[in-house]
Amino acid sequence: MLKTNQKIVPHLWYEKEAKQAAEFYASIFPDSKITDVTTIHDTPSGDSYIVSFELWGQKFMAISAGPLYKFNPSASFIVNFDPSREKDAEEKINEVWNKLSEGGTALMPFDKYPFSEKYGWIQDKYGLSWQLILTNPEGEERPTIMPSLMFVGNKCGNAEEAINFYLSVFENAKQGLIARYPEGMEPDKEGTIMFSDFMLENQWFTAMDSAHEHKFGFNEALSFMVYCDTQEEIDYYWEKLSAVPEAEQCGWLKDKYGVSWQVVPSEMDELLSKGTPEQLERVTKAFLTMKKFDLGELQRAYEGK
Repeated sequence: MLKTNQKIVPHLWYEKEAKQAAEFYASIFPDSKITDVTTIHDTPSGDSYIVSFELWGQKFMAISAGPLYKFNPSASFIVNFDPSREKDAEEKINEVWNKLSEGGTALMPFDKYPFSEKYGWIQDKYGLSWQLILTNPEGEERPTIMPSLMFVGNKCGNAEEAINFYLSVFENAKQGLIARYPEGMEPDKEGTIMFSDFMLENQWFTAMDSAHEHKFGFNEALSFMVYCDTQEEIDYYWEKLSAVPEAEQCGWLKDKYGVSWQVVPSEMDELLSKGTPEQLERVTKAFLTMKKFDLGELQRAYEGK
């Protein structure tokens, strides 16, 4: 049975460019590769392509499944270039910024800031946002790539509550840094989260509040897959995380802060990528009718029982 040693995997939704985007990112970041491409037929969006890939040690999944969702900066990825780990960190950050800028849009200019010698926030040509930062090597070490959540609009001010909620749901979890907005940073409210990071199941995340006017919020374009070994585990995460009944579909759910998750069996990748076309068709047909995944039923579909 295929086991992923990364229990939580970011999942990216594209209209039709999942494979091109994964190839583009793999060509930009060090130690990156595409590990699998699977086609599933006859989904509500027609044929969908599922791509598994790794960027600088971080596992990702992507799907081409129609124009339903578009990326926006409420969910982005922070990329740490750490001079104590990478001898050419400064050279690398410049190179990655230049490549992501091709056809992209700078949301915060690539420049020197009080918190970093080099930082920039870029939306790439596929709409996905990246925050590149030359990190201070004196701080506690963090992974190179970390998903980042920005709580805006009616969710602004919820970052701390959300972090505490996630820390309570996942067993192997810990709080990292917390920096709060000081007085005089209006519209941001004093005491709300300017920057925080936290770890869930060995996956580091960052979160912040932003009271500025943003015309976007969390959506399904970026979700987090939680791999589960047993039906009990699937039931547990489903019950804890799901807060929007109408968002429950094919293992997907939405939590009370609007963040999307997928609670999936660890062997799902194997069922989809190792089976014969007939097995794949049966598994696809079975899971398209489910909200929460039934592991036994998926295994029976795979075996043709």
